[in-house]
Amino acid sequence: MLAAAIVSINLALVFYTIGVWGEKRSGTLQNKHLVFFLIGLVCDTTGTSLMSSIAASGGNNAIHAITGAAALIMMLIHAVWAAAVKWKGSSSALSSFHRFSFIVWILWLIPYGIGVGMSMF
Repeated sequence: MLAAAIVSINLALVFYTIGVWGEKRSGTLQNKHLVFFLIGLVCDTTGTSLMSSIAASGGNNAIHAITGAAALIMMLIHAVWAAAVKWKGSSSALSSFHRFSFIVWILWLIPYGIGVGMSMF
């Protein structure tokens, strides 16, 4: 179960990063970016669920759990907001959305980094 959780979390990093940086490079929010956000969210949710099951039977790090839950919620808000901007937003909203994406991505990296650090010790 640990291997599946690690793979899921790392896939979340890959897909979310592709979505965020693809959007930033293109200068506008496109459908493919939203798809990458959603795939990243699904992978992160899967990995987080698996990691939570593992943590329930052993050690737990409160900071990692809190930042991870906050990041997952922010990813969900980000995906919903991206969908709303994509389908109802103005061209200026489509071209400025990447600022929010980048902030969410940076904040998502905090629990990811904590998890990587925890695995080293």
